[in-house]
Amino acid sequence: MIDRKSLFYKYFLICTAVILISFICLGAVLLLISSNYFSSEKTQKLEKNVMNVSYSLSGTMKEMPSNWKNVAQIKIDEYSKNVGSNLLLVGSDGKVVISSELYEEYTPLRNLQFSAQYLDELTQEPKCIYTDFDGELQSTVTTVGIRFKGNGPDYFVIGLPSAMKENNYTRDIMEIFALSAVIVLIISMVIIYLTTIKITAPIKEMSNAAKKIGRGDFDIQLPEFAESEYNDLAAAFNEMAASLKTYDTMRNSFIANVSHELRTPMTSIGGFVDGLLDKTIPPEEQNHYLKIISSEVHRLTRLVRSMLNLAKIESGELKPNFSSFSVLDPIVDTLVTFEKRLEEKKVDVRGLDTEKRYNLWADADLIHQVIYNLLENAIKFVDVGGYISFRFEEVGYLTVIYIRNSGEGLSQEELSLVFDRFYKTDKSRSIDANGVGLGLNIVKSIIKLHGGKIQVRSVLGEYTEFMFSLPNKDIED
Repeated sequence: MIDRKSLFYKYFLICTAVILISFICLGAVLLLISSNYFSSEKTQKLEKNVMNVSYSLSGTMKEMPSNWKNVAQIKIDEYSKNVGSNLLLVGSDGKVVISSELYEEYTPLRNLQFSAQYLDELTQEPKCIYTDFDGELQSTVTTVGIRFKGNGPDYFVIGLPSAMKENNYTRDIMEIFALSAVIVLIISMVIIYLTTIKITAPIKEMSNAAKKIGRGDFDIQLPEFAESEYNDLAAAFNEMAASLKTYDTMRNSFIANVSHELRTPMTSIGGFVDGLLDKTIPPEEQNHYLKIISSEVHRLTRLVRSMLNLAKIESGELKPNFSSFSVLDPIVDTLVTFEKRLEEKKVDVRGLDTEKRYNLWADADLIHQVIYNLLENAIKFVDVGGYISFRFEEVGYLTVIYIRNSGEGLSQEELSLVFDRFYKTDKSRSIDANGVGLGLNIVKSIIKLHGGKIQVRSVLGEYTEFMFSLPNKDIED
């Protein structure tokens, strides 16, 4: 059973209705044109025959002044049959002298007294007059009349086209048209039905594909279609499926990474706590293991805090509190925080003695977190006795900040992964076991939240440099 709300049903119904209405309009036009043509042709033919009858009767009256009526009856019947109309011979007194006996539809006119007003309009040339004979007929008809001289007085030949003949002609035309219309309509409906199935087939295919995606099958791919609209929709659908597959992979990877990052410190904490409780750890070593437990707890706290920050940024819940401040403010504050580690590694800090003031239009707290994460990463990988340098540029409404540290650098493979969640290089795992691998991902998210961009470049054995841009003024002003 066809669903009446379906696109297939509506499209099929509309197309069928349009064709049906077109046939009705065409039939009406055809009926009007054919009727007018028939009437015009009959009138012209009747004018010609009325004139011939008048000439013939005029000659007969002159040749047979005493016995002309019998011959006139025969001639009128013959002409009436040939022209397919009723012919009347009317005297000058308005009475019907002779009437054709072939068509009985105008029988009342045989006893009609034609008015002098009607007869006065007739001349020796055929004239067309529309009349109902003062109500004798139910509707107005076309009459063709002519005046002629016979054996003395004036006579009139009046012709009336047969309505029955016209009706038969019209009926035949309409029967042919109706039969043709039914055949064409059936063929059209079959074509529309097949075309509609073809048009709606891609929609059904997309609907089935959407259901598969809803069930978690993201490997579905729609083929190319002949129609450009469907092809564009299929391309967008395939892109959506690919994106969903990527997001699903990232989600699974995220869950796996989170589970791993949570499980590792929790396992350590649980093991050491069990050791303390069952006295397998001697009293003199308890403080040592309690410090390890504290470190692991702080690690869990950082992980949860970082995940919450990412969730707020991605959900749009975190809104920056924009203000204007110097880019040196968060940098100097962060360097003071890492002063001890910088001294231990004998790191040379360069590029902060700038005479020009570079301002930022951003959230000071969020940018402080960006600088903190980037400097923490730089200090982690800078070589002993190496350097960390800063450089600043203004490009339109953006301030570009460069932070470079000397050291081993990163490979091309590592460069493409440094901003991924929970990614740690092998060097990072060996240097800092307490990191959670979310620092650079948070940096990228915060900078993107401000409308900026961040990039990284590195040369193996020489340096690693992070470049990021932030607004230096309110661009809405």
